[in-house]
Amino acid sequence: MTAAQPARPVIVLSRRLPPATEAELTGQYTVITNTDDTPLPAAELVSRCDRNRAVALVVTPTDRLSAETISTLPDSLRLIATFSVGYDHIDIAAAKARGLTVTNTPGVLTDATADIALLLILGAARRASEGEREIRSASWTGWRPTHMMGTHLGGRRLGILGMGRIGQAVAVRARAFGMEIHYHNRSRLPPDQEQGAVFHPTADSLLTVSDVLSLHCPATAETTGFLDRDRIERLPPGAIVVNTARGAVVNDADLITALRSGRLAAAGLDVFAGEPDLHPDYRGLSNTFLLPHLGSATVETRVAMGACVIDSIQSDLSGRSPTNAL
Repeated sequence: MTAAQPARPVIVLSRRLPPATEAELTGQYTVITNTDDTPLPAAELVSRCDRNRAVALVVTPTDRLSAETISTLPDSLRLIATFSVGYDHIDIAAAKARGLTVTNTPGVLTDATADIALLLILGAARRASEGEREIRSASWTGWRPTHMMGTHLGGRRLGILGMGRIGQAVAVRARAFGMEIHYHNRSRLPPDQEQGAVFHPTADSLLTVSDVLSLHCPATAETTGFLDRDRIERLPPGAIVVNTARGAVVNDADLITALRSGRLAAAGLDVFAGEPDLHPDYRGLSNTFLLPHLGSATVETRVAMGACVIDSIQSDLSGRSPTNAL
């Protein structure tokens, strides 16, 4: 005999969400939370959905939903909502084959992530990590004319790989620092969105003019390991690399070699392959400005992301197609 569906729809959360989001969900649904807030094995997520006859599973980029995992999800499940704009951690084709709706949280984290990209550009260019370490270690000996000279951004060429919402928001901010904007995208933007930016039909063409390269492309089979030794060699000597996209688009060993040798001046990184277990050599480099995946980490943005998740659940359970369905 098939188990009866609970009176209130059950939502399983893989991680803790902002309090306002959890409170609103709890007011409408039976919510199974991850009280420890540590990443759960895929088998445990499946088990929680199965035991509780869940209709929706809310995941984050720390959860890997492979085709095999998706094939074992219970028939009660209707929706997978990821608390992120990226969705490379979910096998979308497998989910659709199971008849599952998958949603993300686009748009609402554009400004917060663009702000972090500019923070990384400034931090890397002006050697902020080195300076802070001098202050904290009490090793600063005072001002001197040649002390810790960095790179002035005015007049520098910013290359944006991936001119979507976030890339365009970075361009707006960078123009305020007097930077010249270049970009590569799968298709050229209309003039009102380009705002005078120079389009490059190939990524290799963009690299040759990028005094600062800011990565904003998704992690796909084509972009995984994109920034390798050969492509680094196409950048101008002393270029700066910034990544707020996905760690997988960078070949860590090749980037570290270029930073160590001085081929690149610096790197500002907010995302890493295998995070939180990033390549240990990054920590020992003085010319890296490193952040722990803070792109969307403002109260306002995370609450807005939660609202996207709630809306997708409400829409799906009421028979409407969520506006942010993939």
